[in-house]
Amino acid sequence: MTRWIGTSWKMNKTLAEARAYARGLDEALSSRPELTDGVQPFIIPPHTALAAVASELSSDSPGVGSAPGVHLGAQNAHWEDSGAWTGEVSVPQVKDAGAVLLEIGHSERREHFAETVETTRRKVEAALRHELIPLLCIGESAQIRQQGGTADFLLDQARGALQGLTEEQLSRVLIAYEPIWAIGAQGRPAEVDELLEPFDVLHEEYGGRVEALLYGGSVTPENAAQLLGIPGVQGLFIGRAAWSLQGYLELLQLAARPSAA
Repeated sequence: MTRWIGTSWKMNKTLAEARAYARGLDEALSSRPELTDGVQPFIIPPHTALAAVASELSSDSPGVGSAPGVHLGAQNAHWEDSGAWTGEVSVPQVKDAGAVLLEIGHSERREHFAETVETTRRKVEAALRHELIPLLCIGESAQIRQQGGTADFLLDQARGALQGLTEEQLSRVLIAYEPIWAIGAQGRPAEVDELLEPFDVLHEEYGGRVEALLYGGSVTPENAAQLLGIPGVQGLFIGRAAWSLQGYLELLQLAARPSAA
């Protein structure tokens, strides 16, 4: 099984900082191939740094570094290929800048930018149309969890975004479960027993059908191995713990095959 281990930088890093991180990652993974043994690394910079990071991870395949298999992602894109959408970027544009993966439906975009189940569906379709990997983010609030509605809420988000896909299209999708109560600077790290039901539900519906099921939410080097041991978890989507190169490399090492054995 391949473990997907990635990070989104959100609205962080200048061009110089992004280049330095990407250059260091490329050098580290080229000299330490054991870090990608059984692991698929991916990084998602802000749009301003996408092309710069791609140039530091240069190879014959767009978005894939000279270090084996580093995937480059974009944090968002519009579902239309072009047009009068001031301030937006399209899937063809982020692909042209080097992205092979597209993050869709993060809770911050749902809360602050009116992202809906319908817009996530359109973006998933657009990503697949242009041969990018959709990374669909889903997750419930603390209130929904307390009311016992987690399973239905997650399935509504996932089914709505993925409706109409063929099995082949579905097999190219990543789903990241990120409970809202566990993410961000104010997030509370989840206990293992709190994640068993969500991943049981998601695995029953999508296990073996999607590319991988990931977990994101206050992931650190201290809890990563435990999170990866949860049935159904096939990777981690990491925030601030991987914003430093050293932090990301440490997490890759924890996930790599020798450490996980």
